[in-house]
Amino acid sequence: MKVATDKKAGFECRAVESARADFPILKTEMNGHPLVFLDSAASSQKPRAVIEAINDYYTTQNANVHRGVYTLSQQTTDLFEESRRAVARFINAPSEKEVIFVRGATEGINLVAQSYGRAFLNAGDEIILSELEHHSNIVPWQILAEEKNLSLKIIPVRDDGSLDMDAYQKLLSSKTALVAVNHISNALGTINPVEEITKLAKESDAAVLIDGAQASIHGSINVADLGADFYVFSGHKMLGPTGIGVLWGREEILEAMPPWHGGGEMIESVSFEKTTYNELPFKFEAGTPHIEGVVGLKKAIDYLNQFDPAEIVQWEKELLNYCTEKLTAIPGLRIIGTTPDKTSVVSFLVEGTHPYDLGIILDKLGIAVRTGHHCTQPLMERFGIPGTVRASMALYNNKEDIDRLAKGVEKARNMLV
Repeated sequence: MKVATDKKAGFECRAVESARADFPILKTEMNGHPLVFLDSAASSQKPRAVIEAINDYYTTQNANVHRGVYTLSQQTTDLFEESRRAVARFINAPSEKEVIFVRGATEGINLVAQSYGRAFLNAGDEIILSELEHHSNIVPWQILAEEKNLSLKIIPVRDDGSLDMDAYQKLLSSKTALVAVNHISNALGTINPVEEITKLAKESDAAVLIDGAQASIHGSINVADLGADFYVFSGHKMLGPTGIGVLWGREEILEAMPPWHGGGEMIESVSFEKTTYNELPFKFEAGTPHIEGVVGLKKAIDYLNQFDPAEIVQWEKELLNYCTEKLTAIPGLRIIGTTPDKTSVVSFLVEGTHPYDLGIILDKLGIAVRTGHHCTQPLMERFGIPGTVRASMALYNNKEDIDRLAKGVEKARNMLV
């Protein structure tokens, strides 16, 4: 994953190891044990600064945006739009007009499928996905394909969890209209070569969407350098609130796309004869937005900006290596996804046990992991397994968390085998 090393927004960098103290929930107990939270790929925990920012918004700043002439509304609008500018800086977007607030990565993908896809894809066109995709980056394209008589082509996954790039190149053709892949696999932690994927797609004149839901907390995103046309991510996976996310798109493409939702704010004028639409980004933001979510997302970005992105990546790589070493020492344990190009996700099985049984025992020990297919059923089918136990780490985890996980897995194995 390409990582920027510049300091953002003037924040003085802190040591990543100091982050843990900022997360109140990590001081709680679960089932009589100190909580070990290893499910950040599903939803990250929130630092105190984000929690306090949302509380402060409701206490001192609550008003609707873009609608009021009174001072409180104007102040809230300024806060809302400064949050948009913060997002644009965070992903190095050329313009804040390219930042569309949505409910999350899932809604961002659906917006592109239903607006761009309906307007610009035609019968016989092909969409390329990969076997690594989350259901959120499969189902919207299936719906569109059925509606418009499109074909889906799938990039296969190698045994180590990496994409077969040779096969990808063979899938590309003059029929390829769009390529949609994730930046990082939620199930295996694989970091996909999105720059290369995008470059090859552009040689076939295909549009590119990158699902960055798993990448936004791990290092830096630079959409200007990436070369893709769309990039989506969710606030709740990067220390922010649930229910808020971002769709970034190239300005010229967003300008050409029709609105997806109709309602207030996305209009310029309305009559019963004709409606004209607002300028970007408001054309795609119908109705009252998730204002407190946007406020919390900015505060999450402010929080992340305290750390050098390269140090976050290094710390998580250290945790990944330590976790891999500790777990592979357990007899009968097999890690699914062993490519060296991965981030802090360890997905595994223990011979003679079921993932759900392991997860239940670990929960009794205060250890929160995810079990099941992780909304990647085609990927599980490719490996011939029903699911895995997934431990996913973030900057607030430490080696003690990993030690407790390893001991918990050994205890569960002894009980089940």
